[in-house]
Amino acid sequence: MSLRKTLSGTGVALVTPFDSNEAIDYDALGKLIDFNIDNGVEYVITLGTTGETPTLTKQEKLDIVNFTYDKVNGRVPVVVGIGGNNTKEVIENLKNFPLEKATAVLSASPYYNKPSQEGIYLHYKALAAASPKPIILYNVPGRTGSNMTAETTLRLAKEKNIAGMKEASGNMVQCMHILRDRPEDFLLVSGDDHVAMPLIACGMDGVISVAANCFPKDFSEMIRLSLKGDFAAARKLHYRLLEAYDLLFVENNPAGVKGFMYEQGLIENVLRLPVTPLSEATQNKVKAFLAKY
Repeated sequence: MSLRKTLSGTGVALVTPFDSNEAIDYDALGKLIDFNIDNGVEYVITLGTTGETPTLTKQEKLDIVNFTYDKVNGRVPVVVGIGGNNTKEVIENLKNFPLEKATAVLSASPYYNKPSQEGIYLHYKALAAASPKPIILYNVPGRTGSNMTAETTLRLAKEKNIAGMKEASGNMVQCMHILRDRPEDFLLVSGDDHVAMPLIACGMDGVISVAANCFPKDFSEMIRLSLKGDFAAARKLHYRLLEAYDLLFVENNPAGVKGFMYEQGLIENVLRLPVTPLSEATQNKVKAFLAKY
């Protein structure tokens, strides 16, 4: 079965809960995984940006991946985030990480060194050749400093072992060009909660979501309704969540989502530097939203 079918719907980019000493809170992580699966998300992503991966040690990453496999226990697919701006190092990680139970690998486009489109193409081509699991491209120019064009994406979509893309450029026209010309079995999901519904209307297969951490039931239902073409019902949920989307990203991700989850009693509001919790003013807005939600 192609990833386009396996990973249709909502994938949640899991946060990494920490306790008051900034150690990984595995009890909270286990409860979060259950909370999301029980409320309808179709798959989980571990070691993404939302999981504060840049602040985790290599051993912590390995421990989180293995814990996630054990806790999920085959209930939904697991996608593992493995990326970086040193191609050789990413290849080594692909070879050494425990990926036997992973459905796919999500790998962000190289950040900071701002490669050319040819550099991005050759980077992913090398990863695909080395990876034991299908690669999902991840275009997020707001974080990487460079955009992967539609032309580069479509060129990569023809490569063996590159099976899909998380598109978070915010460029609707670019997304439509990819949707129009992609191979039939190439997965394309939104990386932006705000525009997931309209992008599904254009033909996307779902979303990898931050908001699903704290609103898994309503958000995943909104996505399922959109995929069924019931946009009248989907819009009601979308607009109910619209203010939450703004609050989730107004300062930082995952500061926003952790602020929500703290108020919901799901986790402690602890992040590792350089990321800090929401300002008091924004946290009060989160409280106010949840009080009326």
